[in-house]
Amino acid sequence: MAIQHKILPAVRNMKDFEKLLESPYEYLVLLDSHISQLKSIVQLANRHNKKMLVHADLIHGLKNDEYAAEFLCQEIKVAGLISTRANVILTAKKKGILAIQRLFLLDSSALNKSYVLLERTKPDYIEVLPGVMPNIISEVHNHTGIPIFAGGLIRTIEDVENALTAGATAVTTSRTELWDYYVT
Repeated sequence: MAIQHKILPAVRNMKDFEKLLESPYEYLVLLDSHISQLKSIVQLANRHNKKMLVHADLIHGLKNDEYAAEFLCQEIKVAGLISTRANVILTAKKKGILAIQRLFLLDSSALNKSYVLLERTKPDYIEVLPGVMPNIISEVHNHTGIPIFAGGLIRTIEDVENALTAGATAVTTSRTELWDYYVT
């Protein structure tokens, strides 16, 4: 399952979600949500031929562990899971959905620990945060060979272009003005 768009719209509220249902984007990222709303959101997205990538760590009322990941795969039927947690990524891979390992690269120690983690989880994609570090995006991509999503602190078209030029496959952003600019 290859992601074709340069932007992965990240949804924080229902107004933006409803707007994206009519967009040409195939994949949508669901950030903050509540477990009671999740199934209906994913079903509505599916009816509009959208695939939901759910950030497992940000679902209120659901612990971010392998049992929650199994629930999201089997009951909610998400297209993919995003998480900082290795056990969530490993469960997503075992269940045959997209596994996106989210990395907060705050310093060299975090980067080195991330390489060890990635060797263990072997995710389908890596989300690098903050996404405004072209040199680090390039380094992580070259070191791992795993496709990269750049996310966090992406505010401008220039930020998006820098991340893409550095080797990111796509940029995750909740900035609606960037969704509109890159919708092709």
